[in-house]
Amino acid sequence: MSYAIITGASKGIGKCIATELAQRGYDVLLVARSTDLLNSLAQSLSQEYAITAKALSVDMASADTAATIFDYCQQQQLSVSIIVNNAGYGLSGTFEKYAAAAHEAMLQVNIMSLTQLCALFIPQLKKQPQAYILNIASSAAYQAVPYLGAYAASKAYVLRFSRALYQEYKNSNLSVSCVCPGPTDTDFVNRALLGPKGMKAAAKVNMTPEQVAQIAVKAMFAKKPTTIVGWVNKLGAFLAWLLPNTIVERSAMSIYQ
Repeated sequence: MSYAIITGASKGIGKCIATELAQRGYDVLLVARSTDLLNSLAQSLSQEYAITAKALSVDMASADTAATIFDYCQQQQLSVSIIVNNAGYGLSGTFEKYAAAAHEAMLQVNIMSLTQLCALFIPQLKKQPQAYILNIASSAAYQAVPYLGAYAASKAYVLRFSRALYQEYKNSNLSVSCVCPGPTDTDFVNRALLGPKGMKAAAKVNMTPEQVAQIAVKAMFAKKPTTIVGWVNKLGAFLAWLLPNTIVERSAMSIYQ
């Protein structure tokens, strides 16, 4: 079986997607910053599902990380047929709360490393009998979100970029899918420094990472261009399309302010 590369694989949705793919017999390359968590997961997946699981500890916020992952796969002679761009995080609060370097690091993870991985691996993916790219965006991609502005904008990029690639490769062996989760029971709220009001709102509609991963993997193999996870998030995306921008943005601002 060929390899699936999963970024942000040490915990949360990425870990659960890696498990879903291992259950299906795929060998996996687990990518994240945490060496200990990756090695532990690689060992457990290898033992439980009789697949090969490799761990590569890198920081997706570094400009050369995508090239490092690609070079590793070349050196190890890994046949890759799935790329899961799951790594990502947000910064909550006023835009000026964070230094320019903090915004740059987040955008490197959410946008640039994702784009670079696609650019580097697509030529190889096209040589496979069937290949997949799964990009994880967010329900925030469908609107501007004050106090979470750069994050929401970065996920809008992921959504539109993914849909463009889906159309470009629709008649080929490569399928590109984008999955947009809403609030999920992961470490996102802590890293984003989400306030009590935002955490309370998220808790009401939280899904588990296992649920999100199952939906995401099924959507990828079904070759769906876009999937919004959960009926509440689907409703939110519809209202963001239906209602005037000002109303939608002020409603979001009341949550994250």
